[in-house]
Amino acid sequence: MVMYFYDFGFFISQQNLHRPSIFNTYIKPLSSYSSLISLAKMSNNNFITSNIFLFSLHQFLLLVHAKPLVPALYVFGDSLFDSGNNNLLPTMARANFPPYGHNFVQHFTGRFTNGRTLPDFIAEFLELPYPPPYLGIHDSVPLTGLNYASSACGILPQTGTIFGKCLSLGEQIDLFKWTIESKLPTHFNSLEELSKHLADSIFIFTIGSNDYIQNYLEPTLFSTNHDYDPQSFAQLLIDDLSNHFQVLSINSLFTSLSFFFIYVLIMLLELQSVYKLGARKIIMHEIAPLGCIPHYTRKYQVVVGKCHEQTNQIVSYFNTKLHELLKSLTSTLQGSILVLARINSLGYDVITNPSKYGKL
Repeated sequence: MVMYFYDFGFFISQQNLHRPSIFNTYIKPLSSYSSLISLAKMSNNNFITSNIFLFSLHQFLLLVHAKPLVPALYVFGDSLFDSGNNNLLPTMARANFPPYGHNFVQHFTGRFTNGRTLPDFIAEFLELPYPPPYLGIHDSVPLTGLNYASSACGILPQTGTIFGKCLSLGEQIDLFKWTIESKLPTHFNSLEELSKHLADSIFIFTIGSNDYIQNYLEPTLFSTNHDYDPQSFAQLLIDDLSNHFQVLSINSLFTSLSFFFIYVLIMLLELQSVYKLGARKIIMHEIAPLGCIPHYTRKYQVVVGKCHEQTNQIVSYFNTKLHELLKSLTSTLQGSILVLARINSLGYDVITNPSKYGKL
């Protein structure tokens, strides 16, 4: 099943906002997180829908109860989700100092924001504790979820290495696998109980931005920009990919296929891995409108309130096909529920039409 929701948490996570002003300020009059409630309550039926779940704040609050709606929240990604893993890695990509965490109760924890991250908000709405950074856990792992996200990293192994060590998506999933094999079983009486715990939990991903920001869009650091033009990305998107990834070797692909095909294939294989480890309810985020971030608006001297559209176009080649990727997985990942968080168009609208969302 593929669901959609418009996710404003990416933007509100950078602000010192609290319920219910989050909804009143940024969304008129809907709550995108109602789709999370729908996801939490949904059984693992494999079907496709293109509905956008639009519930009012009142409807949403009626669905929130004291008891957690899901047993756990597992987090994977980059600096948008990192809650402190990079503090324990030899890297310059850290946020464990002021002014980060200025409005967070524990102050600078390694979150790349002054306050809470999107997973923090989601955990609150699901009545769960904030998933702690995996690398900071030394004793028994919590049953309410873990955060494996690592700033600067991406899908491709080389992304983020210019800053030092970080956890690529593959390494994050390897750590999750280690959690399942060596940590979680001690908390359950049987493998069936563990499987149910994982199947009922929510797995949230935001990954890929750094593969552009610190790889493809940095021609002086990596050759990918010289080797592959943006148009080739769209032409090589997942044509019968499900018929190939099971028999192709990743090592051979790096010498025979395009950068973008490799990029997408790795993501698919990682999603397959998470599914095989027990995940059934998976949220995938689009890549945000990178051409709107200060790095590119200043680099290309864009007028205030506008974005560098060429950069946005490069990212769009990936985002426009992300739905097809998730949709194709439903035929192979039986019982899965895949959610596409369409943050790109919302983010673009917030930046280019800020008056629609109140004073930012």
